[in-house]
Amino acid sequence: MKNSILLFILTIASNFTFGQKSLPKQSDFAKPFVLGRIDEIQSKQLGETRVLNIYLPEGYQKEDTTKYPVIYLLDGSADEDFIHIVGLVQYTSFEWIKQVPKSIVVGIATVDRKRDFTFPTTIQEDKKAYPTAGNSDKFISFIEKELQPYIQTKYNTNNEKTIIGQSLGGLLASEILFKKPTLFNKYIIISPSLWWDNGSLLQANSIMLADDFKVKTDIYIGVGKEGLTPTEIPRVMEVDANLLAEKINETKSKTVKVYFDYLPQENHATIMHQAVSNAFRLLYQSSHKE
Repeated sequence: MKNSILLFILTIASNFTFGQKSLPKQSDFAKPFVLGRIDEIQSKQLGETRVLNIYLPEGYQKEDTTKYPVIYLLDGSADEDFIHIVGLVQYTSFEWIKQVPKSIVVGIATVDRKRDFTFPTTIQEDKKAYPTAGNSDKFISFIEKELQPYIQTKYNTNNEKTIIGQSLGGLLASEILFKKPTLFNKYIIISPSLWWDNGSLLQANSIMLADDFKVKTDIYIGVGKEGLTPTEIPRVMEVDANLLAEKINETKSKTVKVYFDYLPQENHATIMHQAVSNAFRLLYQSSHKE
């Protein structure tokens, strides 16, 4: 009996020893996982240095003649929307999917959203609550006069430019669409904070709405079940987003197309990823299929 027990123990020990020897040798060597690059641009329009998170598509080579579309992402810090939007761009541009063309993504890191993404308001309570707000004109000038020329000079880009903005970023994207519509070809506007200044942007006029506007412009407006806005005069975000889509739909231009997307299963916090995925499918539908 004792011999049987001893033999059992020796067998187990032998198996354990050989098992240990068969494990792969562990290495202490590690290197960073690189998703993109970080550029800095000194802005005279804003009077500060701005950080840009840049994603370059697989196969990108500076010396190549291939030119890529550019997707400009508001709230583009690494701890905001940059990483998961880059993931969507990479996934939807895979060879076996080809929903979106291989694209450069420019994430504009946030400094002060209320300062950069809002125009001046007439609402006194908002002026007190957001003392730095109301300088979107400078930020738009930064995009037009500094950021886009910088990207076009430094990287291999074509003329296709998309902007993505959510919440106050959606407000800014809407303002650009109305005031300088040719800055981008595609607008992805998600849960826009059109409540700002009691919805005054919804009353704005634009050359984009005229029948002689000839620039091809595709617009996606997505909103979830988001409810009342943080304003003294109650507004409903879903209603405002729908009003924006209806206003654009009234254009007589044949080159402007708008998609309105209501996502009742999403809210203000969860909508971004699903809405951008939907936007890619709608804005690029079949245009890049073989």
